[in-house]
Amino acid sequence: MSAQADRVMDLSEWENRWQEGRTGFHRSDVHNLLKANVDKLICGRREVRFFFPLCGKAVDMKWLADLGHTVVGVEFSEKGIKEFFQEQNLEYNEEAVADIPGAKLFKSTDGKISIYQCDLYKFSSAVAGHFGGIWDRGALVAINPCDRQKYASLLVSLMSSDCRYLLDTLEYNPELYKGPPFFVSEDDIKTVFGGSCNIDLLQSVDGFEEKHRSWGLDSLTEKLYLLTTKT
Repeated sequence: MSAQADRVMDLSEWENRWQEGRTGFHRSDVHNLLKANVDKLICGRREVRFFFPLCGKAVDMKWLADLGHTVVGVEFSEKGIKEFFQEQNLEYNEEAVADIPGAKLFKSTDGKISIYQCDLYKFSSAVAGHFGGIWDRGALVAINPCDRQKYASLLVSLMSSDCRYLLDTLEYNPELYKGPPFFVSEDDIKTVFGGSCNIDLLQSVDGFEEKHRSWGLDSLTEKLYLLTTKT
């Protein structure tokens, strides 16, 4: 992480990306690693409450809801949230969040998908309880490296005792690209989550795409981990 340790993006920069349509991080299809490992995430349970940190307009939320689960996401960009509901043809209600001044809650009328529009670090279990599952794609790799311990502490505080947390990360040469998305190694994960969670590598795939050449890279590995709470 040393090459990227001082890299900092503030919330306004992320909002600008949404406003300008620079959302190359968004995927229009359900993530292949989620589909391939969903059984390990659900683990035979029904009606699991899932948390999506920095959810954007991820179609994965609708996919899991259609499987019979409920989803709670947090996203700073109101534009991204509204685009999600519009693109998924979902009716929704909008309301203020008493516990987070200035925040809004966008909730599908069937109650299956709720997205809080707020700073992630102002969210807590006091607002929405604990979760039996977490799908972290594009969140840990997007936050400022200096904030990783704060991020990990928040995510652990949201995990129920039987929570299963799928974490998607990227590895590449951080000397060649400043991020985001940022390079996150297994050692980085162990540093911030190891005290509270068991960490298992589930899958490692070649994640290199043509767009990564414009980042100055010639290789990129995508890795999927399963985190569970230590008893």
